[in-house]
Amino acid sequence: MVHFGEKFLKNEKSLCVYCGSSPGAFEEYAAAARELGRVLAKRSITLVYGGAGIGIMGILADEVLANGGEVIGVMPTIIGEREVTHTGLTQLIEVADMHQRKAKMMALADAFAALPGGIGTFEELFEALTWLQLGIHKKRCGLINTLDYYQGLQAFLSHGVDQGFVRQSVVDELLVADTAENLIARMFPE
Repeated sequence: MVHFGEKFLKNEKSLCVYCGSSPGAFEEYAAAARELGRVLAKRSITLVYGGAGIGIMGILADEVLANGGEVIGVMPTIIGEREVTHTGLTQLIEVADMHQRKAKMMALADAFAALPGGIGTFEELFEALTWLQLGIHKKRCGLINTLDYYQGLQAFLSHGVDQGFVRQSVVDELLVADTAENLIARMFPE
C-alpha cells in the first residue's frame, strides 16, 4: 500500500498523464482518453494528473474512476476555478502554483505520458523529457499519438537532431504508440 498525504492507495504503480483541459476537435481524442482510463484501472495503475474535471483531463479521470481505479489530482489554487477542479477524485492535492504542481506530479509518478493537448501539455512533456535527459529521473516518457496528433512534434524533434540541438538518444527514449494499450504495455511490462 502506498501513502500519499492523508490517503492510503492500494496501487503500487502510477502514471502521470499530461492532456488537454479542452475536449479537442474530434471524438477520437475523448475515446483515446477513455481507453487509457480503462487500461490504467485494469492494470491497477494510479492516474496522477492536473486535477481538472473538464476536457480530456476530466474524461480520463472519470473513466479511471468508473472502472474502479484510483486518481490523484494536483491542482494549483490559483487556477482551480478556471480549470474546474474535479470533485470526485481518490485524492486531490492543492498546491500554490504551476511549478509546485509539476514537481508534485513528477514526484508521485513512476512514468509520464501525454494524450493530445495544448501548450501546457507540451510544456509538461518537455520538462519530463528534459529531466530525463539531465538524469534528474529515469522514468519512462511516452505519447499516445491519436489521429497522428504528435506527428509534427516527432518531425520537429528529428529536425532538432539533424540540426545538432537534440540528442538522438533522448528522442529514442520517448515511447510513441497509437493506443493506450500498446503504450502502457511498453511502459509497465508485466
